[in-house]
Amino acid sequence: MAPTDDGRIAQHTPPADTTPPAAPPAGGAAPLGARMPRWLPRAMVLALALIAAFQLGSWAFHQLTGLLINILIAFFLALAIEPAVSWMASRNMRRGLATFLVFLGLAIATAGFVTLLGSMLAGQIIKIVEDFPDYLDSVINWVNHTFHTDVKRVDVQEGLLHSDWLRKYAQNSAAGVLDVSGQVLGGLFQLLTITLFAFYFAADGPRLRRTLCSVLPPARQAEVLRAWEIAVDKTGGYLYSRGVMALISGIAHYILLEALGVPYAPVLGVWVGLVSQFIPTIGTYLAGALPMLIAFTVNPLYAVWVLVFVVVYQQFENYMLQPKLTSKSVDIHPAVAFGSVIAGTALLGAVGALIAIPAVATLQAFLGAYVKRYDVTDDPRVNGRPRRGPTGPGLLTRAWRTIGQRPAEDPGEGPA
Repeated sequence: MAPTDDGRIAQHTPPADTTPPAAPPAGGAAPLGARMPRWLPRAMVLALALIAAFQLGSWAFHQLTGLLINILIAFFLALAIEPAVSWMASRNMRRGLATFLVFLGLAIATAGFVTLLGSMLAGQIIKIVEDFPDYLDSVINWVNHTFHTDVKRVDVQEGLLHSDWLRKYAQNSAAGVLDVSGQVLGGLFQLLTITLFAFYFAADGPRLRRTLCSVLPPARQAEVLRAWEIAVDKTGGYLYSRGVMALISGIAHYILLEALGVPYAPVLGVWVGLVSQFIPTIGTYLAGALPMLIAFTVNPLYAVWVLVFVVVYQQFENYMLQPKLTSKSVDIHPAVAFGSVIAGTALLGAVGALIAIPAVATLQAFLGAYVKRYDVTDDPRVNGRPRRGPTGPGLLTRAWRTIGQRPAEDPGEGPA
């Protein structure tokens, strides 16, 4: 634009054959012909690939949860037998042969216990079946005497044999045989899987540690080996202390049951010892249920004696026996042990309850080396006692002095 003679500014108009430039779009939007950034397609493909990988990994993890739990059980089992295998290997025995002998001993002990327990249960079931008519007669006599009825055993038997409930129960039981068979086969396969992995972990323990350390720097290798050693000590110590307490508990309950004349006292003693120690927290009461039931068949009063003995022995074990045996092997607070059992049960069920205590003990011992501790002050509040000044009176003393210093009211003065 140029000024004219009269001072006004002349505006230049574009020629007729030219097109004025297009104004920029409102809001700063890109023109329609602009190209997509080069990184955007690759970012979208990468995001989709990550989502697909996450979904695939989640699906694979859920499918392999059972296998991972079996491997975890096998690892802790290998840690438990590691001291015995290492002791035998230090005496010029191959680790494979030493591991096989340890597993053979465990298999023989387990088979013997299951055989004795099965024979005991079978004998009790046969006895109950043989005595069932006498039990039924006693119940019928009590009903007739109490309610003044005339019920006969023949009528009850015919009613049971021709009832729809018994027919449906028989059909359901026949249909459930295949399910029980499938569960038994699945349990045997799971046991075989755990045994094989535990055998490989124990027999090839040095090779496994060497493989893990080969991918780590020297500083990390020392930490891994130390954690492995702590895990072996805590797991082996836990099982050792539990085994000793199971032996003491079994002998104590055997003496009681033998004194009362309860049948199968040795097998019941072994049952109480194992179940009470290897099922945490409530194992004692679960283990005592079977001896109480069998003692009840002998004399109902004997079941009461067994219950009292189970409760008393549980207190003796909690406050005297267990602290002495586990103070060096698994030194964790009872509240921490109880919480770890609950957490393990919530995560992995019965398996988590079994491995929770040695796992927490291992973690506590490993982290204890990295936590700096200081000397505790001699403040009485540390021991739960209140702190008092050197000359300051107590609360009750101050209150009594305040009451004593209040001026007495003049009896001559009345209300205004």
